[in-house]
Amino acid sequence: MKSKVYHAPRLWYLRVNIVEAQDVAIFDKTRYPDVFVRAQVGHQLGRTKPVQARNFNPFWNEDLLFVAAEPFEDHLILTLEDRVAPNKDEMLGRVIIPLAMIDRRADDRIVHGRWVNLEKPVLVDVDQLKKEKFSTRLHLRLCLDGGYHVLDESTNYSSDLRPTAKQLWKPSIGLLELGILGAQGIVPMKTRDGKGSSDTYCVAKYGSKWVRTRTIMNNPNPRFNEQYTWEVYDPATVLTVGVFDNGQLGDKSGEKTSGGKDAKIGKVRIRLSTLETGRVYTHCYPLLVLHPSGVKKMGELHLAIRFSSTSLINMMYLYSRPLLPKMHYVRPIPVLQVDMLRHQAVQVVAARLSRMEPPLRKEVVEYMTDFDSHLWSMRKSKANFFRLMTVLSGVLAVSKWFNGVCAWKNPITTVLVHILYIMLVCFPELILPTVFLYMFLIGIWNFRYRPRYPPHMNTKISHAEAVHADELDEEFDTFPTSRSPEIVRMRYDRLRSVAGRIQTVIGDIATQGERVQALLSWRDPRATAVFVLFCLIAAVVLYVTPLQVLAALGGHRLPSVPVNFFRRLPARTDSML
Repeated sequence: MKSKVYHAPRLWYLRVNIVEAQDVAIFDKTRYPDVFVRAQVGHQLGRTKPVQARNFNPFWNEDLLFVAAEPFEDHLILTLEDRVAPNKDEMLGRVIIPLAMIDRRADDRIVHGRWVNLEKPVLVDVDQLKKEKFSTRLHLRLCLDGGYHVLDESTNYSSDLRPTAKQLWKPSIGLLELGILGAQGIVPMKTRDGKGSSDTYCVAKYGSKWVRTRTIMNNPNPRFNEQYTWEVYDPATVLTVGVFDNGQLGDKSGEKTSGGKDAKIGKVRIRLSTLETGRVYTHCYPLLVLHPSGVKKMGELHLAIRFSSTSLINMMYLYSRPLLPKMHYVRPIPVLQVDMLRHQAVQVVAARLSRMEPPLRKEVVEYMTDFDSHLWSMRKSKANFFRLMTVLSGVLAVSKWFNGVCAWKNPITTVLVHILYIMLVCFPELILPTVFLYMFLIGIWNFRYRPRYPPHMNTKISHAEAVHADELDEEFDTFPTSRSPEIVRMRYDRLRSVAGRIQTVIGDIATQGERVQALLSWRDPRATAVFVLFCLIAAVVLYVTPLQVLAALGGHRLPSVPVNFFRRLPARTDSML
């Protein structure tokens, strides 16, 4: 099978603003309608909230968002329905609007509304043929939003951040060259003629351009030696290269040997901002895959990568620009809705690429785009917790060192720190220059420890080496679950325990914030009176006393009185059940 270049469809956000309906006709004239609008684009469904109108002109003014792909083959189907009884809806009318007939916009300009007629299918007497009968009118505002970037991959590994509308695209800043040289030590993925074998191919994704190498049959050390290029528009993007076993190739009897699906062997992610401009990186990356039995090394992938910049000034200018297009900040989409739209976008891209020849199968697209990254995983939760502790370890180390200075554990260090402190107090204009000078020196010192190669998958960071077997089984469970009620009950209890700790931490953070608010809210009259009096005295003292004198007097170890006072302030925990 030869190599192939694919271009994913250009994705748009379809915004459907359903304003109102007019002259709703229902069968039972003795009651007012309880109506809503159901919208469908391909396999995507949405609906407005039911409105119990006091007349026959219900009003919604509600936005529904969908993902649409060029060329626009689907239609927007709007159905007006009446809730006549619990779990029983009656269709009052519908309209079918081709997506190609909807206006497009690249900014947040006002979309003009239009009235569309809804038709209700009816049956005639003799031939039982369906005809359309005028039912009511619907007021809509429709547009295809091109000012957004439609996310079709995990936000942590985005390979493209440009808006949909081509007129908003900026010139490219460089060129990415990828050489897929080969792989080594590929683990057999199936059995052919009583022996283990693998029919290996690679898929690389960057932006809307996907590439697939030819398939090397029955070779644990395949050599591809294929080269591809991409235009780069932003260095804060990620190239993803995946390795798969072709499950469509059968044995001599013609029977498929891998269940008909292309099995994943592993993948590599490379962030372009970690690459030096013009340097060729040739490195073997481990292919690691998490199985229900644990993490497993499936082989190594040999790549050659080079990122060339056409203009260093333009690339450095991008570091000062927003990461996403302007519309994401002017008219932001809620986070939960973005996750739902990303799920729909991946489905649309997978459906389109699966119709190519040769097809890029659905399981390949989902693996390359981290389709299931939003699902719960005890392993990922632990990994993120330890990542957070690693980030905070520097702050904790500085705090511990400062406490040692205040406690005179090392008198020489304490004296030097106090001398530096007095100098900064007497010459406050030196504070910022000193801070920046220290950061400059630390950066120069760390230069010799810089990474020599782009980072790869790390089992320790992923917390994949010491994970419990049941936690892995839970991660690989289907959604909804397919396990027995006993196992689900045990996992639910474990989840409640973990969530209880998270709940406690969030509650503690909220308590501290509420205590800050309680300083001036008079919830504790005595504490607020003390704090207000302190603020008055502090204002008078700071007005008549130079700040340097106060700072020099406060250079010793701080007393615990403010902390004790703060901890005695009330929070809203008293009002919680």
